[in-house]
Amino acid sequence: MASRAQPIVVGVADIKNRSQKVEDAIEPAQLMVQAVLEAITDTGLSKPKAKELREAIDSVSVVATWTWNYSDLPGLLAEKIGARPGYRTQSEHGGNSPAKLFDEAARRISSRESNVAVVAGGEALASLAACITAGKMPPPGWTVPDQGGKTVSVSDVSTMGENIGTTHSIGLPIHVYPLYENAFRAHRGQTIKQNNEESAELYGRFAKVAEQNPFAWNYGEPAVESHTIGTVSKKNRMICFPYPLLMNAFNNINLAGACILTSTEYATELGISENRWIYPLGGAGTSDSDKFWERPNFYSSPSISSSLDAGLKVSGLKKEEIDIFDFYSCFPIVPKLACQHLGLPTTKYEKPITLLGGLTSFGGAGNNYSMHALTAMVRELRKGNARNGLVLANGGVATYQHVVCLSNHPRRSPYPMQNILAKILRETPVPNVDERVEGPATIETYTVDFGRDGKPKRGFIIGRLTENNHRFVANEGDVKTLAQLASETREPIGRKGWVTRSEDGRNLFRFEGSEKL
Repeated sequence: MASRAQPIVVGVADIKNRSQKVEDAIEPAQLMVQAVLEAITDTGLSKPKAKELREAIDSVSVVATWTWNYSDLPGLLAEKIGARPGYRTQSEHGGNSPAKLFDEAARRISSRESNVAVVAGGEALASLAACITAGKMPPPGWTVPDQGGKTVSVSDVSTMGENIGTTHSIGLPIHVYPLYENAFRAHRGQTIKQNNEESAELYGRFAKVAEQNPFAWNYGEPAVESHTIGTVSKKNRMICFPYPLLMNAFNNINLAGACILTSTEYATELGISENRWIYPLGGAGTSDSDKFWERPNFYSSPSISSSLDAGLKVSGLKKEEIDIFDFYSCFPIVPKLACQHLGLPTTKYEKPITLLGGLTSFGGAGNNYSMHALTAMVRELRKGNARNGLVLANGGVATYQHVVCLSNHPRRSPYPMQNILAKILRETPVPNVDERVEGPATIETYTVDFGRDGKPKRGFIIGRLTENNHRFVANEGDVKTLAQLASETREPIGRKGWVTRSEDGRNLFRFEGSEKL
């Protein structure tokens, strides 16, 4: 039996198509092709050797794209780069996918199932939006879309099927992450004002990082200041409390990224300089329930905590040995939860917790944001100023996680061959959930959806029944309750009220003092 190989990253690349003109629109597959070819160039090989590397690609892993439905995206990418891989795969939808695919590619290199592996992803959401706005089709040459493919929507809860969430019109990322932020604030004893200032300072620091990142969508523009991020205005309207627009992911971008992995043996054979080598140390990931109402609580994330711990463990590292981090940051709560678990300061940190600048300022590259974190981590580790780095990739509604650790020094033992975590965490007890409820109750967490006019539109409540402590989902029961939920001064969490049933199947919550039905 052949000994295990040592996986390394030898090439990385990021592609940005900043033009939003319809005639300049480039489809995701082609952006990925550009990224892969540039990643091959990044190895520093001569043209003949680069051709040899390209033809040796036997594994192609692609992050599912939001932009376009492809019938066989891995196969299309392989064809366009001139490779004939025996292994081709496309991820499920989720921001954890880049790290997960990267970890799996490293395992295949280690086990000698693969010699050269490509991991890539890309989006052209800005170009697609430009086409839709202009009422035009993309330019000729775009791949004919797969009509039977699944379309991703981050703005229509009705596409999520019938369940207790959609009955109450809740379940999108813009709804669920605020549930966590509000609960996290109350759990720590913060005021609403203190919490807003913390989030604004965090994202203000992130914006400064993106300002210096040439691959960031906002590169070349002055970073948005913390005060602006935390102040609600016409240009920064409240989306779902407590997050105004500048604390939400910005998805209208055209970005792609790619990593090329191989073994130290093959890299030596080709003549790739060791100063290009970066070593994957290990990875791990898990998820919480897809049903957000079946989470243990809303002030912590077992999947984030477990993935961080397991990722460090399999990499043979302690948290203190990590020099640079990139925490996924679609909303402020994700890096906050990661910092809380690792004992890092949320805003006064010394070790970097983002290399990109977050999904607001760098750009929320669909499922592919953390691919850019991996490429940035490789570049940073090549400089030699830091030894070890960690990437936390998050997906769903704080659902799916995957952590990968990298280093400019090799592992002392073979690369871990399996994910040590279960696919779904079921160890932490979850409260009983009742679909239709009535009686006195207390708010566990909440958020408020705001309209484009800046006024509260609908309230979403996760509550507990006084009688049995069962959990329920509800909407606001009257305008007074909605106004109180939208308060920027009084904390709704822990307040008591009354929940009733409506004729349309929803639960309606009112604060004490409001009239009952």
